[in-house]
Formats: sequence, structure tokens, C-alpha cells
Amino acid sequence: MPRRPSRRAENIIPQSEPTENVKSESESEDEKDPVPRKINRVKGKAVQAKKGKASGGAKRKAKPADDEESEGEGAAPAKATKKRKTKQEKSAEDMPIVARTLVNSLKKPMYIGAHVSAAKGVHNSITNSINIGGNSFALFLKSQRKWTSPPLAPEAKDQFKAFCLEHQYDAAKHVLPHGSYLVNLAQKDAEKAKQAYTCFLDDLNRCEQLGIRLYNFHPGNTGKEPRQEAIGRIASQLNKAHKATKTVVTVLENMAGSGNVIGSTWEDLRDIIALIDDKSRVGVCIDTCHSFAAGYDLRSPDAFKQTMEGFASIVGMPYLKALHLNDSKAPFSSHRDVHANIGTGFLGLRAFHNIVNYEPFQDLPMVLETPIEKKGADGKVEEDKTVWAQEIKLLEGLIGVDPETDTFKAEEKRLSDVGAEERKKFQGQADKKAKTEDKKQQKTLDAMFKKAAPKRKKKVPKEDDGDDSDASQGSCGSC
Repeated sequence: MPRRPSRRAENIIPQSEPTENVKSESESEDEKDPVPRKINRVKGKAVQAKKGKASGGAKRKAKPADDEESEGEGAAPAKATKKRKTKQEKSAEDMPIVARTLVNSLKKPMYIGAHVSAAKGVHNSITNSINIGGNSFALFLKSQRKWTSPPLAPEAKDQFKAFCLEHQYDAAKHVLPHGSYLVNLAQKDAEKAKQAYTCFLDDLNRCEQLGIRLYNFHPGNTGKEPRQEAIGRIASQLNKAHKATKTVVTVLENMAGSGNVIGSTWEDLRDIIALIDDKSRVGVCIDTCHSFAAGYDLRSPDAFKQTMEGFASIVGMPYLKALHLNDSKAPFSSHRDVHANIGTGFLGLRAFHNIVNYEPFQDLPMVLETPIEKKGADGKVEEDKTVWAQEIKLLEGLIGVDPETDTFKAEEKRLSDVGAEERKKFQGQADKKAKTEDKKQQKTLDAMFKKAAPKRKKKVPKEDDGDDSDASQGSCGSC
């Protein structure tokens, strides 16, 4: 039996309003609480049960993310199982890990969630988001391991729209699908470029079928071709995709900056946007780990302000459509994309206090992509969704909080201590890499100087002459 995660989010900064009593909140009809009523699935239709029962959807044994997502391609809603469950089992499955916080109860309207599974059908992503208390979410619209996938099942599309409406998710504003990792819109090879475009366009069409307006993707890789040429190819593919669709906004994600990846600088994003014909159809998603790894500091209020002023000046705030919230296991400007749990990495809790209290981020989807894999009692790695539930409450609890209070500082230290060993490990790797690069650079410089140095001419000994010899020895001419 896999270990069932705890149903309470512990060690988090308290909220201004309690959110753990699911029953009392779900019964409040006047507040239009987004905590769901129980959902029964019969022959592909959602049936509401009596008021006052919260639902988070059935929990399954965790699978690796890629395997799990591949099952959600075009699946119709799963039919109810014939095997009967005990009352205790049903109660445990129907209860979300935590209740969703009413966004209008927060001091700033921040829509925080996570990248959840869409296994067995896209409609299940909503149930999974509710389960962790998310007010926004990301998902994969099809398998990440295949170029082609079956179309979305009509029943899954209908349930996705119905669930969004029922549970008050604005699909056009707060749902952020993630693009396929296979796609590289900067691809130069004609056949591969066509394959990438077809896969990309298929996702955009899925978005429009579901009423989703934002679609996040990685810009691409130069493939050792000139950067500006690669940027031109990305823009060309986007322009073509925009003409083939009606409403979806293609959202460029900033990158950490390793290898030939495009998008690690604000200038890269600016240059792509500059070539887009319909600029209302393009935007940017800032990933906090990627930004930090690429050399954009978010840790102190001053550093955060400088980074955001740079983004506003170079790219433009109107283009900002979403955020990915991740701490970083790797140190600043390391160009390594290694996500850490909130407050445990090199960014630290103060960076996320800056983020959730920044007014221009209001009403944007803010999506966690932090690690949730843990070893169970049997030694097997499984996913613990409680991690996301806790992090959502933690981030919501930072809104409007004074970071100079003892409560904040204690939580900041606790989380920092949790990640101390990992930070030490990655700092050691960074230091070792820096030393290696310094040695390589020194060798290169030495070779350059050696090559540039003029060759010395061989000295030809002069013939001795008596007078010269005497003079050289300081002889006196009068002797």
C-alpha cells in the first residue's frame, strides 16, 4: 500500500482566515466558496450530490509524471468502478488535502496553484487542482513523449468546461497548459520544423476547444545556428500559428540559459515579440528559478525591483501573462535549471514574499512546478501532493505579511535549514565547475600569448679586437 499523505498543511504561516475546515466553508452558499461538492461520475456525466460534501477526486497510486500525463491524451471520463469501497475510504478520497482559499479574502488577488496531472482526461486536472487547494493550474494537453496524439474526447471537453464553471476556474485567465518538450520552433531543418509546427498547432487547437486562452511553451534552441536567425524562425512559426487559430495567446517562457537555449535574457524575448505581427497574441511567463539561474536576482526588495524594472523596460509589463513559482537548488547565475521547494533553495522565502506582494502580478496564474517526489516506507519513490497543498497555503500566507516579524523569520530559517544540504551540494558543484572553467581559460590565454610572442633572434658573437677588448675592461689609454 502506498503511504497516504497527511491531510493537513503544517508548519506554514497562518492565514488571515482559517481554511482547513472544509465542511464549514463548503456549506457557505453566500460566499460562493469554490470548494467543490461531491462529484460522482456516471456514464461520463458529472452528478452533484448533497450540499456540504467536499470533493477532491479519487487519489491514485502515484506514477512518474511522463507516464501519468501520457494517459490523458484524449481519454473520455472514467466510468465508476464496480468494486465497493468502505465509508472510510470514500470519505478519505472525497476530502481535499486542503480547502481552496477564496481569492477575494486575500489582501491581494493572487491566483496560486500547481502543474497538476490530466491523466485519464483533461477534466481530471480540475479535480486534482481542487484537491491541493489551487486557484490556478497548469497541465499537459496530451502526451509529452509522442509527436501525435488522439483528439480530445468530446465527453472530456464537455466535463472540463462544466467543471471550470461549477468550481469557478476562469479557463481563459487562470489555466496555463504547458507545451511539449519535443517541440523546437527554432528548428532549421524543413521536415523537423514542419513536425514541430504541427504538434504545436495541435496544442493551440486543443486550447481553443477547451476555452483556454493562454498556452505556455519553451522558445527553442538555436541548434548551433546564429541566434538571430533562430529567433526569426520562432517568430515565423508563431505568426503562422496565430493565423491558423483565433484567440489563444502563445506565452514564451524565459529559460535558465544553458547551452544554445533561446529565452534566457529579456532581450531574447523582446526580439521574438518584435517580429510578431499580432502582438495581442503573444506574451511571457516568468519562471523564478530560470530567472535566478540566468542572472536576474529576486532575493532582496531592491534586487527584485531592479529585475522587474529591467523586464518592464526591455520587454514591457503588458506582455507578462503568467508565472512559474520555483526555488532554485543551484546558486545565482549558474545557468542550471534545478527546481527546489519554496524557501529551501538559493532564492529563499524572502524572494517569494517579494513576488506575492507585487501588485502587477495580481490576477495572473502563478503555477508551482516544485518537486513532490518522496520515498515511501517501502523505499519506492511516489508523489506527495501534500507538498503543493502546503506551498500554496504558505505563499497565500505571505500576502500582506511583514517580513520583519519573528513569525516570518522563523519560517524563513526553518525552510532554509530544510534545504541546507542540497544547497551545499549544488554550491560545491558550482565551485568545482568554476575552477575547471578558470583553468581552461588560463590555458587558452597562455596558448594565445605563446602564439603571439615574437620569436627571439639568435645572437651572433662579434669578433674581438684589441682596442675594444681593452676598452671593455676599463683600460686606461695613458698606460
